Amino acid sequence: MEMNQYLEVFIEESKDHLQNCNTQMLELEKNPADLSIVNEIFRSAHTLKGMSATMGYEDLASLTHHMENILDDIRNGKLSVTTAVMDALFSAVDDLEEMIASIASGGDGKKDVSRSLKMLEEILTGEPAAAAQASHSSVQYDEFERTVILQSLEQGYNAFEMTVSLREDCLLKAARVFMVFEVLEKIGEVIKSSPTVDQLEEENFDQQFCVTIASKEDSDFLEKSVMKVSEVDTVKVNEVNLEQEPSPAAEEAAVTLEAVKEVPEETKERETQKNTVSNKTIRVNIDRLDVLMNLFEELVIDRGRLEQISKELNHGELNETVERMSRISGDLQSIILTMRMVPVETVFNRFPRMIRQLARDLNKQINLEISGQDTELDRTVIDEIGDPLVHLLRNAIDHGVESPELRREKGKPEEGTIQLRAYHSGNHVFIEIEDDGAGISKDKVLNKALSRGIVTQEQAKAMTDTQIFELIMASGFSTAETISDISGRGVGLDVVKTTIESLGGSITIHSEEGQGSVFSVQLPLTLSIISVMLVEVEAEKFAIPLSSIIETAIVKNDEILHAHNQRVIDFRGKVVPLVFLNEVFDVEKGNDEEVHSVIIVRKGEKMAGLVVDSFIGQQEVVLKSLGDYLGDVFAISGATILGDGQVALIVDCNALIQ
Repeated sequence: MEMNQYLEVFIEESKDHLQNCNTQMLELEKNPADLSIVNEIFRSAHTLKGMSATMGYEDLASLTHHMENILDDIRNGKLSVTTAVMDALFSAVDDLEEMIASIASGGDGKKDVSRSLKMLEEILTGEPAAAAQASHSSVQYDEFERTVILQSLEQGYNAFEMTVSLREDCLLKAARVFMVFEVLEKIGEVIKSSPTVDQLEEENFDQQFCVTIASKEDSDFLEKSVMKVSEVDTVKVNEVNLEQEPSPAAEEAAVTLEAVKEVPEETKERETQKNTVSNKTIRVNIDRLDVLMNLFEELVIDRGRLEQISKELNHGELNETVERMSRISGDLQSIILTMRMVPVETVFNRFPRMIRQLARDLNKQINLEISGQDTELDRTVIDEIGDPLVHLLRNAIDHGVESPELRREKGKPEEGTIQLRAYHSGNHVFIEIEDDGAGISKDKVLNKALSRGIVTQEQAKAMTDTQIFELIMASGFSTAETISDISGRGVGLDVVKTTIESLGGSITIHSEEGQGSVFSVQLPLTLSIISVMLVEVEAEKFAIPLSSIIETAIVKNDEILHAHNQRVIDFRGKVVPLVFLNEVFDVEKGNDEEVHSVIIVRKGEKMAGLVVDSFIGQQEVVLKSLGDYLGDVFAISGATILGDGQVALIVDCNALIQ
């Protein structure tokens, strides 16, 4: 069968499963007793193994198989979740990601994975024995089994847990298990086996299984008897200890495990539902969506023109037809736009894992709080924004958050917090990275900039705090005293700034020394078709994105107040500054008016009132770039062609709100 046609689907689905593994493993680290998480990771690893084997990537299949062995031991209670176990699993997932990346870039997916394999093998060979010795109650018993064991002990029997390991080259595992059980049933009564007898018969286990038996014989006799069975590698016998009550977490884990065992049909049903859902989606090349969007933009311009003609002619049937066409094209537009939008979660997902590793490398304690991951951005922006955010987060960890010792001296909690949040505002999406670390030293930045000749003494005196902070984004600028693998060479933030600006966005920095810093990235939605409120200022027409507008208002002259040399109004108990668009855009205006038309807009929690001459109405327009020559016009994000052929400038409300 020709597999190349499925390669793209394989790569995309593999990435999804590896991301799921990463996310779930971080959850497992926080909730080590939750076996439902283990099962979730196991399902992803198992699916990945199957897909890799089908596509002929045996190395991938082999590594995921080793991961499965570890996960299987965890869910069977033979292995506990420790840092070493998680490190081994994370290392394996890292290798798998690199192998998938190799395949995606046209490679063969080969990689030296000996380190990960060694870590996994060490866990399998070392940890289970230690765990078994440390606790005699590695097997969980229900009430009935506990009663049987207690009654056996009262009647003079001994109760043992026997861990039997078969040889690696054992071919008929089920047959050997049968022979072991046959031996044990002659010298005692088998109370429980882990995995269950059915799973053992179906060879649904690795090389090791555990049997609980009541017998009058001693442990040495039991061990020797089972060792006589061919292809049995090792036998470990421990007395059952019921005095140690299982912890609530263990009980919960046992319940989860039983639930998984008892309701396989339910699990199958859920998996079937998942498959059904996934079968209802298709993957479409982004280029095709771009072509579709460009064609639709032209259609919207023509629609605007038709609406204008219809209004001028005022013909009943024409009006009706145009109105119907507008409704249908409106529905079509929302569908096309939605198809291109992707939640920023797809980018944010990779960060918890990265933060965990960096925090460990730097011996820091960091809590990453993510919010607004459902915020959607255009796919092309999503593809580009990942690396700049990685740079900002790495800087926050390396330069921002202090070491636990230093934080303790400063009276801060040892664990630093980094907040990563995304939210919509107007025609933009804001992504902010805030840390509660050391902040940026203005003096240090300024001295460094002066010593490097980036600014002069005169310029330095006139600079605001924000302008000083932005100096750290100059090429080659770094105040780090030591250069680490993570940052310090001054090649990160200038690349971040360049990338963000190339996307039509901007980055601002707010910092307070000793308290922390906020890096705010403003990105355009790149929605080429937006809903706007058209307004007039003298003969000029402007378009204000509806997404920024809270409401419109009429304000009399005597309602305008003055505060801090600024004209403001009292809007529902809040002081809102007024921005006169004719002053911002240098539009000559005649006599002062007694009554003003005001549009209340917002950016996050901040608001402003834009003063215009009159409101024209709501309309959907195609956002056109002003081009390279006019790209930096203050408070203008683009232009649009109206139905009558006039050009209206689109106001960037976020730039007007301070």
